[in-house]
Order: sequence, then structure tokens, then C-alpha cells
Amino acid sequence: MSHTAHQERLMTVIRGPHLSEKAHNVAEQNQVVLKVSKDATKKEVQQAVELLFEVKVEAVQVVNVKGKSKRFQQSMGRRSDWKKAYVKLAEGSSLEEFFGGE
Repeated sequence: MSHTAHQERLMTVIRGPHLSEKAHNVAEQNQVVLKVSKDATKKEVQQAVELLFEVKVEAVQVVNVKGKSKRFQQSMGRRSDWKKAYVKLAEGSSLEEFFGGE
């Protein structure tokens, strides 16, 4: 894969922030929770965060989230599966200006 194609791939890895009570709690330990594409690897998530936000990443943990079963009138449906990543930032790094922190 060429360098420009690799950078284009990294630009599409991160879907957005995941906002939840647990995400707010881990933010106190200098971590952020992001929605990422389903085929993203830990290394790609790390490279994408470092490229887009210009911060240093210590560790990445990814979790596959199963979609919920939902009822739509008389029939049952299912939401899509998705993937989230817990990104631990290096000491002194912060993403508060991107996610509206205090």
C-alpha cells in the first residue's frame, strides 16, 4: 500500500467519539473512547489518532459491540454491530479541545 493510500485509510478509521457514562469515567484516567470502523486494527487506530490529533498514544484496546435486537411494529430487526476503541494517551497529552472537555 502506498504512503498516500495508507494515510487515506487512516483518515477513515475513526468514525467519531463514543459518549457514555463509562467513557466519561475513563476520561479521568487520560483515556478516550472512539467509534472506529469494523475492520480497524489496534495499530491503525493508534496511527490514526496520532496523525489526526497530534498526540502520543500509549495503548489501544478494541471491543466488538454486538447490535441490539429491536422490534419494528410486528417484525423483529437488528441494529448493526460496531467496534469501539479505548485509547490511552501518553502523560501530558489531551483531546479535550476536540471533544469539548472542561
